[in-house]
Order: sequence, then C-alpha cells, then structure tokens
Amino acid sequence: MVWTQDRLDDRQRVVHWDLSGGPTGGPARRLVDMYSAGKQRVYEPRDRGRLLLSPSAFHDGNFSLLIRAAGEMDEGLYTCNLHHHYCHLYETLAIRLEITDNPRVAGAHWDGEKEVLVVERGAPALLTCVNRAHVWTNRYLEEEQQVVHWDRQPPGVPHDRADRLLDLYASGERRAYGPPFLRDRVAVEVDAFARGDFSLHIEQLEPADEGTYSCHLHHHYCGLHERRVFHLKVTEPAPQPPPRDSPGNGSSHSSAPAPDPTLARGRNVINVIVPEGRAHFFQQLGYVLATLLLFILLLITGILATRQRRRGGYEYSDKKSGKSKGKDVNMAEFAVVTGDQAFYKSEDIQLDYKNNILKERAELAHSPLPAKNIDLGKEFRKEYCK
Repeated sequence: MVWTQDRLDDRQRVVHWDLSGGPTGGPARRLVDMYSAGKQRVYEPRDRGRLLLSPSAFHDGNFSLLIRAAGEMDEGLYTCNLHHHYCHLYETLAIRLEITDNPRVAGAHWDGEKEVLVVERGAPALLTCVNRAHVWTNRYLEEEQQVVHWDRQPPGVPHDRADRLLDLYASGERRAYGPPFLRDRVAVEVDAFARGDFSLHIEQLEPADEGTYSCHLHHHYCGLHERRVFHLKVTEPAPQPPPRDSPGNGSSHSSAPAPDPTLARGRNVINVIVPEGRAHFFQQLGYVLATLLLFILLLITGILATRQRRRGGYEYSDKKSGKSKGKDVNMAEFAVVTGDQAFYKSEDIQLDYKNNILKERAELAHSPLPAKNIDLGKEFRKEYCK
C-alpha cells in the first residue's frame, strides 16, 4: 500500500490515546482516536464531551489530550500513539496522571522515564503530545515524493554504472532515458501508482536487450527504499515442428522445409572453437619463427667466426716472413763440405754487415779453398814413433 496512491482520503495516519493501570486495574483500554481526515471518536459514553483532541492536530502536530474536570477515575498511565499505516511508522509517548486535593502539589515533573502530571481534583488536565515531523503534518507530500525508476546494466557492467531507463512520479510526470534502440520499446502502465504495478514492458525483444534490470522504489516522504533485480536473457525461438500431412506414404512438396537445427548448433560450436584455434595457430607460428631466427643467428655467428680466424692466419704468416727477411745472415753457421767439391765462381752477394769480422767471415766462406798437400809418409812416421 505504501507504493500506491492513498485512495482512502488520507485515512492512513491515526492518533489514539490509551489508559492503563487505572484505579480499577485491568488491561489498557482505548479512550479516543482520530484519523487525519476524519473526526475524533470517543469510546466510553461517560467520556464524551469530556475528552477532547484538537481538530487541527494533523496540521500543527499537536496531539495533546484535554480532560475536563479530572477525577480519581482518570488516574493512570496514558499513552499517546501515532500510527502511519501508509509509511509503516509507529511512535508512542507515555504520561502518568495523578489526582491530588492539595493545590500546592499540582504540577509536572520527570521521573527519569516519563512525565508525571499531578492535577488538582476537578481541574482540567492537559496531557501534552506534540510531534511536528512532516510525516505527521503534511498530507499532500505523499504523492509528490513517490518516485519509481528503472535501470539497466549491460552484461559485464557493474550496478554503479547502470543506465537509467525510466523515471516515474506519482504526480504523473514521466521521463525516458537509455539508448535509442531501447527507449522507444519500454513502457510502464499509466495507472502504475494507482494499482501498485510498476512492471516494465519491452516490445520486440532483441539479443541486445540482454542484461540486468532493476526497479527502484523511493518514498522520500516515508523514508523508504526498495529494489527489485531481474536478469534478462534472450534466446532464439524454438523451431516449429513441420505441419502434419494428410495420411499417406509421401509428404507434401508445397510446405516449406523446416530449418535444420544442426545448422544453428554448428554455428554455435564454431563461435566457441574458432577463437581458440586461431590462438593455437599463432602460438605454433611464434614457435616456428623463433626457431628460425635462432638458427639464422647461429649461422651468422659461425660465418663471422670463420672469417675472423682466416684473417688472423694471414697476418701471422706475413709477420713471420717479415722477420726472416730482416734477420742478419751468419755464413759461418752453414756447413761446408770439403770432399769432392767443384770449384765455381760464385756471384757477389751484396750484404750489409754490422762489422768487419762478419764481412771477413763471409768473404772467407765464399772464396775458393786452397789446395792442401798431405804427406802420407810423414804422417805414418809420426804415428809409428808414438
């Protein structure tokens, strides 16, 4: 009822006074009550005309009870009860009334839990109950502060980033939001607040309409809030079975063939598997390219190492030959055979010598050796004498 308009002439706010613990004891009894749009009602015949409530109580927030000529039968614990059935609110206030014959004792005090009012016998007693909150005084704010709105969350979108679709006010104002493809296809009944039915109607459902829909009910007047969540999933319609033909062995050729259900199923399988197959293909291709690149790097490294080694060998042979050319030639190191050596005229070798000794040795080595005459008899006699 809180989400519908009040069609009972604002009879949802009630104030009533109860009395308990009187001289006769027993349970609490109702003394008087009054609706916000009605008149007060007194339950006991003897209290009529003696118990009064202000007719403007629900306008000025003063719900005090006036007792004319209070007596001993009026002693007890009084409770002022405020009910708002529309907003499901309840408030109560307790006051204890005591009757005395001493005028000096009359007055009000606080006993730590409630107010205690001491009244002289036969004097009027005013039990104060004041509550000026807007929920008890302003009757026309109920319809002005009732708001309902619908939100939509596309798949994968959190609720704090939902799109607003509709705003509905109890006063009749409506506002449409949302994406264009959905704005013109959603609607809520005109008498939603009268019937309390805020259902959202979507015409011609499409796969793009999938998502989470939430209905928010706000009652700022009562301080209430409710939220209903719906998950919408759109599926393809089930294929219609082919119409039955007349009894016989053959089938009618004029009827259109039924759609093959395996086609849709195969398409769904492809949609799931193809992305995984592509990923696997690119992964294998990456392995092949990485292996080929590694092989090329190894080949280039081997070629560079081989060329470097060959270049180092050539430099070593050049250095060795250069050392042999610059070395001084000592002819004394060559052995000369003195046997049957043929005499020949050697060519003059132009050499650069460091001193004369080396030059003489070289000339001696190149000059022909003189003939040596050996006396064999003399040599034989020397050996014999020894």
